[in-house]
Amino acid sequence: MSRVAVITGGGSGIGAEIAREFGRGGHRVAVLDIDAGSARRVAEEIQAAGGRALAIGVDVTDRPALEEAFAKVRSEFGPVGILVPSAGIVAFEPFTEISADSWNRVVDVNLNGTFHCCQLAIPDMVAAGWGRIVTISSSSAQRGSPRMTHYAAAKGAVIALTKSLAREYATAGITVNNIPPSGIETEMQHQSQQLGDLPSNEVMAAAIPLGYLGTPADIATATAFLASDQARYVTGQVLGVNGGSVL
Repeated sequence: MSRVAVITGGGSGIGAEIAREFGRGGHRVAVLDIDAGSARRVAEEIQAAGGRALAIGVDVTDRPALEEAFAKVRSEFGPVGILVPSAGIVAFEPFTEISADSWNRVVDVNLNGTFHCCQLAIPDMVAAGWGRIVTISSSSAQRGSPRMTHYAAAKGAVIALTKSLAREYATAGITVNNIPPSGIETEMQHQSQQLGDLPSNEVMAAAIPLGYLGTPADIATATAFLASDQARYVTGQVLGVNGGSVL
C-alpha cells in the first residue's frame, strides 16, 4: 500500500538513500532538507525512476517553517503515514571547549529537529490508526564518543524519545523504532576524515567484524522493513546496523 513518507535530511547520505528506497517501494516521498537544491535532485531522481516525490527546503530547527512544510506535504500528497527524521549534524570538540552555542546547535538539529517532526506527524497517524516512525541515532549514543559529547548526548536522547513514543502511541497503531548507524560510508564521514577527526576507511573497516564499511543502502533497507506492515509487532526497538561492531 502506498503511504506518504516524510524524510528529513533527505538531500544527501543516508537520508537520500532512504528517500530513494521508499520511492522504489511505491510510496509518495517528501524529501526535506536544509539544502533545497539537494532535496530537489533526490526528488527528481525518484520521479525519473517512476516514483512520486516532492522536494522542500527547510531547516528542522525552524518550527514555523516545518509546520508550513508538513502542510504542503498534506496538500500535495495527503496525511503523513511514515516519518524518518534523519537530518543531523556532527561535531568534534574536546568537552571543555564546547561552547554553549555549539552544544545548543548540535542538540537543536539532532534532538529538537526530531521532536518537532514527530510532533507534527503523529496527529495524522493517530487519525489513520496506523503510522511508522523510524528515528536515526548513532552508535556514539550507545557507547559514548570522546570529543563528541554533545552529539552523543543528543543522539542518546533520540533513543529515549523513540522508546517513550513507542509506548505512548502503541495503542494508536503507531510503531516507533530507532536505527543507530555505525561504520557507514557517507559524505559526512569523508568530510570528518579530511579534517582528521576520523581515521581512514581501512582503519575503520578493520574494527568491524564483517571487515568492511556499510553503505547508506544498508540503513535504507532496514528502515523500509521497520516502516512496513511486516514489522507490525516491532516497536520501541534499537536496531543496530553496524557490521557486528561491539558497543
